[in-house]
Amino acid sequence: MDSATGMMIDGQQAFAIIGNTLWVMLRIGAMLMAMPMVGTRAVPMRVRALLAVALSVALAPVLPPVPLFQGLDSLTVLSILREIAVGVTMGFLLRLIFEAGAMAGEMIAQSTGLAFAQMSDPLRGGSSGVIGQWFYLVFGLLFFTSNGHLAVISVLVDSYKALPVGTALPDAHAVAALAPTLAVHIFRGALSLALPLVVAMLAINLAFGVLARAAPALNPMQLGLPVALLLGMMLLTLLAGELGPPIQRLFDTAFDAARQTTL
Repeated sequence: MDSATGMMIDGQQAFAIIGNTLWVMLRIGAMLMAMPMVGTRAVPMRVRALLAVALSVALAPVLPPVPLFQGLDSLTVLSILREIAVGVTMGFLLRLIFEAGAMAGEMIAQSTGLAFAQMSDPLRGGSSGVIGQWFYLVFGLLFFTSNGHLAVISVLVDSYKALPVGTALPDAHAVAALAPTLAVHIFRGALSLALPLVVAMLAINLAFGVLARAAPALNPMQLGLPVALLLGMMLLTLLAGELGPPIQRLFDTAFDAARQTTL
């Protein structure tokens, strides 16, 4: 074999590796753009692109083979759209779990009188309550401390094994049937996180209401808001130590739903 033939073979292998990496990067990049924390405006687009390239290069050799590129025909375009749809779906399922934390924060803010405390939220876009942002950050910290990023990579590898590049999508009706179940888990998780503090603040507000009717001359309603705010912050501090197990169950639910979308 002469040097020209060897260089030609090396060039073909190099283009095959690049094509394989690009196919893998479609699903990974779409998921990173849609998932929480990483897919927000707080993380620069260049960082997300570099992370997608790094994961694609690392995972491409251990994933099933991808179809050869035969030109930009209709089948290739549909395969590209299919990969983007799968990645966005997986990232969106993870984002919904984080929204359960934000929902719990909004319910707590309504009961403690902090609903008026709104500020710009770079992680979710727009503006939201400070308690909702705090819960969102707590979800993010627990996500990384419980090796959620490694679980995301595991789900990605399983998705490529169950649904390789170029294969048909799973039944849309089966995927749509997961939506009501996941929505129930999200609302139940948000309510379970906020319910202890909401019930406590309801009891405090009822106590001030009874005191206002029993001794209106004391005008206890003026003390109601600051006392409710202080007690709410104290109860929220106590609640922070018990958030780990319920949030971990929500993460497990999201990962199970993401796996079922590719089966």
